[in-house]
Amino acid sequence: MINWKSGAVGTIMAAFGSTHASAEAPHDPDKQASFQLASVTTSLRPVARPAPEIGREVVQVAASNDPFALWLSGFRGRALEQGISAGTLDVAFANVTIDPDVVRLDRNQSEFSKTIWQYLDSAVSTSRVKNGRAALAKHATALSQIEAHYGVEKEVVTAIWGLESSFGAFRGSNNTIRSLATLAHDTRRSAFFEAELVAALQILEAGDVSARGMKGSWAGAMGHTQFMPSSYHRYAVDFTGDGKRDIWSDDPRDALASTAAYLAGFGWTEGQPWGVEVRLPKGFDYAQARRDLTRFPSDWAAAGVVDVSGKPVPDHGEASILLPAGSQGAAFMVFDNFAVLEKYNTADAYVIGVGYLADRIAGGPVIAADWPRGDRALTFSERKELQRRLTGAGFDTQKIDGRVGPLTINAVRSYQTANGLVPDGYASPRLLERLR
Repeated sequence: MINWKSGAVGTIMAAFGSTHASAEAPHDPDKQASFQLASVTTSLRPVARPAPEIGREVVQVAASNDPFALWLSGFRGRALEQGISAGTLDVAFANVTIDPDVVRLDRNQSEFSKTIWQYLDSAVSTSRVKNGRAALAKHATALSQIEAHYGVEKEVVTAIWGLESSFGAFRGSNNTIRSLATLAHDTRRSAFFEAELVAALQILEAGDVSARGMKGSWAGAMGHTQFMPSSYHRYAVDFTGDGKRDIWSDDPRDALASTAAYLAGFGWTEGQPWGVEVRLPKGFDYAQARRDLTRFPSDWAAAGVVDVSGKPVPDHGEASILLPAGSQGAAFMVFDNFAVLEKYNTADAYVIGVGYLADRIAGGPVIAADWPRGDRALTFSERKELQRRLTGAGFDTQKIDGRVGPLTINAVRSYQTANGLVPDGYASPRLLERLR
């Protein structure tokens, strides 16, 4: 029996983790619009200092000399006002202490980056494609039912599963309540994580999982496909019909159906590709390779943009041209489904990774174009320097945040145009050296 039961709250998802592709998930607002992704290594978690149970009486004593306990005392009152029961709070916060490892990981994630080809080499490796095909075959019946119900291709759901938890092998072992409480207590994004913490407590109230069983990434993302609690409330479903929306158990079916529900909720178009690798004509105007310029593939074909075999791309809908590594790398014609996948994770490389892995699981070819493998990714401090130098030269990036998103790409393209360079928007080490 399949019970397509869903909940209701917000949405947000995740980043990247240790030995698998993702450590956070549906969906973190710090995700970058272009690829500069965290590469967080698995840490040896220090033994937490024992702390008194955070109950109604003890917390008042602990709060007098412990900032975290003081914050917990205040949070307890706010949670009670939002309908969380005292019993749930007592169980959820029993022996909970701040997790310094979580703070460290949250602070350091922007310092690490990979080029898109380094990421894809791992995300769509031969072994991951093989494992993806095996996972699809093992769960073929459920995935076919999920595809039929939600209109989201089973290969896409499987690919997300593969990137988020290596098909369930790395679901995260952090206590979700502890992680979210640590991040909510911290000042960097306290409002966001406090809302997620309340959402997690509401899940415990509903009885879908126990406090002990609520495990996930250091950033609070949970289960096979790494849902943040607010996304769980809005999109998680009970596929197995057991009365629970269980994304944590060894049985992945609820999590896979929930992922399809998430994509369908953001407007997934069945039968439309995420993107197609294309070949650009000689003399192509690279200023046209931007997300806000869309044309039907037949119109792009009239301008000489065709697939790698030389044939026009079918008219699946309006599409734009994406150059994730500038004019020297692969070019993709991307459709509305690309933007839907961005709701799961806004990094271009992640979206390309999901789409490319799904295509490979389905038997599709490898990317035909070469990458500029002699390049390296800019570090976080270099990205900020690039933004400062562009802005100082009159090409305003509007933010100095170390995140190479659309605003910075547009500034790069304007600088390139003004200086007689190929206006492909590629923020390369060579461009930074020129600005210096």
